[in-house]
Amino acid sequence: MILTHIKSIFAVKSLKTKIIATLLLVLVYKMLSVIPLPWANTAWLQAIIEQQKGLSLFSALMGWWLEHFSVILMGLSPYINAVIIIQLLWVIIPKIWDMQKEWEAGQRKINKMTRWLTLPLAFLQSYGMILLLNNLAKWTIIDMMNWHVVLFAMIVVTAWTIFLMWLWEIMTEYGIWNGISIIIMAWVLWWVPWVIFNYISIWNYPLFAAILLATLFIIYVIIKFTEWNRRIPIIYTKTWREEKSYFPIRINQAWMIPIIFAISLVTFPWIVWQIMSNSTAPQTKAIWTWLLQFFSMQNPSWIFIIVYFIFVLVFSFFYVSITFNTEQVSESIQKRWGYIPWIRPWTETADYLAKVSAHLNLFWGWFLAFIAVLPYILEKIVSSSQKIDFLISWAWLIILVSTILDLIRKVDSEMKMFDYSKYK
Repeated sequence: MILTHIKSIFAVKSLKTKIIATLLLVLVYKMLSVIPLPWANTAWLQAIIEQQKGLSLFSALMGWWLEHFSVILMGLSPYINAVIIIQLLWVIIPKIWDMQKEWEAGQRKINKMTRWLTLPLAFLQSYGMILLLNNLAKWTIIDMMNWHVVLFAMIVVTAWTIFLMWLWEIMTEYGIWNGISIIIMAWVLWWVPWVIFNYISIWNYPLFAAILLATLFIIYVIIKFTEWNRRIPIIYTKTWREEKSYFPIRINQAWMIPIIFAISLVTFPWIVWQIMSNSTAPQTKAIWTWLLQFFSMQNPSWIFIIVYFIFVLVFSFFYVSITFNTEQVSESIQKRWGYIPWIRPWTETADYLAKVSAHLNLFWGWFLAFIAVLPYILEKIVSSSQKIDFLISWAWLIILVSTILDLIRKVDSEMKMFDYSKYK
């Protein structure tokens, strides 16, 4: 059954070409992840990563590029930050907000602004990343006292980050789906065999079985939440008879953005402490040491977990409030001679959509926050001395499941187009 379905997929020439192009571009990305940064002292780096939990966590979050101190050290970070900043500027700068109304032409302008913003962000973040990783490793990976070396490293990392951004766009244009989602899915899945092998090597089958069942259950719940939407009935009266339709509002409107916002803020004290750990000022060191006790990534406290939960919930509402323009949706419905039954057009329609969106986002915000903190809670409950390696981070599972579902829809759409073209 599965083999037959795969065979039918590769029978579609256009679909086969896109799949092969995607796999080749993912291979290029993987090759870049093992090319070390010039002048970087990477000797014993992998051994240091395995010994230090904080460095190991950073390596996992960064897609294991740290093991080789790769030229694509920052990965998705500068581009994703640029996208988030542009979206936040929609509220502040009306001109950017108006670009959305220009449809494809406006989207091209927004994409161009995002690319240009990625360049300075990548250059600035490269210095902070190199400095942070030097302090984390307790090892001189890059000589920070030699400005020629540091500047050269920053330029190289920035250049390869821009190349990686171009690679994502090529993958989106010629591949099967969104390039960033595909790359995230690739490195998340790359992590799974290593975790399985780790449990097998230490003969810890009961814990592995429990984690596997928990992961499958979480995947099932995420699929249900991701696919669920509220269908708002709409009646169009432009023709001589009424046409009934609906406007779907998905419960998952914020995706993973609230977690990215929240983890950036909640781990900020820990990151700053790593950079300022060599400070000799007693008051400064005392303050950051106190913050480290509560906001450590290596041993998260209950305060860390609670603050993290609240941040995810708050940012979920904040992000949806600035990205879901109910007034624009209401205007679009009215221009097509449509209305929602028992709801007056324009202002009342926009208020009604905002109310429905807020109710849906309440469910998704709580669910997203719960998924984000649940692994930390389980580690606290099971054992404070035993580290639990999940098959896939449950927060990243949301991206993984969403990407796979979108891929299935994309492949299904391509298959239907192919079947339809045979009868033309």
